[in-house]
Amino acid sequence: MRYSGVIFDFDGTICDTGEGILKSAKYALDAFGYNAPDYEQLTCFIGPPLLVTFQEVYGADPSKAEELVKKFRERYTNKGVFESELYEGVKELLQTLKKDNIKIGIASSKPQDYIETLLDRFAIKSYFHTICGVSFTADCESKSSIIARCLKELNLPGNEVIMVGDKKYDIEGAKANVIDSVGVLWGYGTKFEHIEAGAKYIVDKMEDISAIALGFYERTDNVQGIFSGNIITVHHDDITLSDGNQAKREVVDHPGGVAIVGLTDNNEVLMVRQFRYPYKEVIYEIPAGKLEKGEDPLEAGIREFGEECGATAEKFESLGKIYPTPGYCSEIIHLYAATNITFGEQHLDEDEFLDVIKMPLRECIDRIRSGEIKDAKTIIGILKLKLITED
Repeated sequence: MRYSGVIFDFDGTICDTGEGILKSAKYALDAFGYNAPDYEQLTCFIGPPLLVTFQEVYGADPSKAEELVKKFRERYTNKGVFESELYEGVKELLQTLKKDNIKIGIASSKPQDYIETLLDRFAIKSYFHTICGVSFTADCESKSSIIARCLKELNLPGNEVIMVGDKKYDIEGAKANVIDSVGVLWGYGTKFEHIEAGAKYIVDKMEDISAIALGFYERTDNVQGIFSGNIITVHHDDITLSDGNQAKREVVDHPGGVAIVGLTDNNEVLMVRQFRYPYKEVIYEIPAGKLEKGEDPLEAGIREFGEECGATAEKFESLGKIYPTPGYCSEIIHLYAATNITFGEQHLDEDEFLDVIKMPLRECIDRIRSGEIKDAKTIIGILKLKLITED
């Protein structure tokens, strides 16, 4: 189903605020003589109200817990709040949701002032229709109550809203308000925690949130291996569609690749001409290669450029990444433009035979238009480079 609203938790979901919170908790505990571990181990302070954690985990009485909270804020207000970073992809996710007219809210146990300070700092406050945090004098409100406030301010029925969070409190709070929930794995919760709390969805990619909100998400239920080769693996998956129906997908996993559009000082593109076995045809391509496991795409591109063309470049500029066959294959190709080029010797693999051709950019465009150049990454890379050079 498609949702009309998305409510986000803040700490561990939108923003990685862990360092500041944990160091400030350690600061407070040390100040009052508690035997606390290193700050990295104080993750119990992420999620629930501080007043609750100081009492339940460290046995402080209510009065002492309030003193600990004040000590925590002594450091956090002046330093800890700024020891934070947005999770990668958050801004792009918010932009996607807003473009699709999905209302966005925040429901967090974090004080409202801290939330708004960070939203302003990262320039994303305008994406939210409502922000529901707590006050410094009433910071023990339950997560279910905060979510209820947010739901009311969004003015949407519960069955059209989904709650996104990284801890069980977010999932349980959603359940108490009879709304669906998403447990995310980039924060401080675990997959088991989300399963036990009853999350409808559990995801590890920021892009999955928009897929769920738009009603497109497909959940993997079972994976059956079919083939494992030197480069690719093939598997047959049982999935659940967004409407609850079952389906099957055949998937090819590929480690991904990199491709380089090298442009000389004479406005020529470095092309390679080689035989491609699946097509039984000689084709024109920009130099490219497969990524090794864990390899940085830019480093791979520099390597492939040197091996195939015997070339080095002073400047490499990202042209983005493309999904060449999204219907069945996971391959991602990273594109780069290379300029200020010098030439040396090729270092081809034993089974690699190709010619390097300097083709004027105008001729590349003509051959793309005529259909002579057929390779997708080459067409996209050259056309993206042309757009950049025309700007």
